Amino acid sequence: MDERYLMHRLRSTSLAGVIGAVVAGILVLYQFHAKNIFRWDLFSVLLVMALVKLGAMLYYRKTN
Repeated sequence: MDERYLMHRLRSTSLAGVIGAVVAGILVLYQFHAKNIFRWDLFSVLLVMALVKLGAMLYYRKTN
């Protein structure tokens, strides 16, 4: 395994996470505006993703 493979894997995983969050956000907004239903399950997934990202950013800032 070389360094390029690990960097490609890191970037693709990051991109997949961002796209997943955008799609979940679009679904939450669509359900809320079109059907007047607030989906707490999708919102909680978005909230956890945001908290993990912010926590990781703070951790990496502190340790680097």
